[in-house]
Amino acid sequence: MSTSKNQSLFARLRFARAGLTHAVATEHSLRFQVAVFAAVLIVLAVLRPEPIWWGLVLLASGAVIAAELFNTAIELLADHLHPETHASIRIVKDCAAGAVLIASITAVAVGAALAMHIYLSWQ
Repeated sequence: MSTSKNQSLFARLRFARAGLTHAVATEHSLRFQVAVFAAVLIVLAVLRPEPIWWGLVLLASGAVIAAELFNTAIELLADHLHPETHASIRIVKDCAAGAVLIASITAVAVGAALAMHIYLSWQ
């Protein structure tokens, strides 16, 4: 079994790419979030808000995608280690899903703040 410890940067980047590729291929939620992120980038390019808004939107979007990747990793590990239904495993998985929900709500709030900023600047 190969480990990512003490390997070259390029080897570790290959591991990261493999994880991303697997998650995008198997997780409907992640594919949806990546599609929304692409749409958000298009909207930002069209609206051309100030750089601070780009930063806020990119940070919030990245947090959602990262949370979904953590959620996927936790679910896969939990299912592998304990395939039967178990109350504690269910709570772990629910907490990970809750993290995705909080990150998503935060990203929507950033988007709403940007929309309000753009609306007020056009007044």
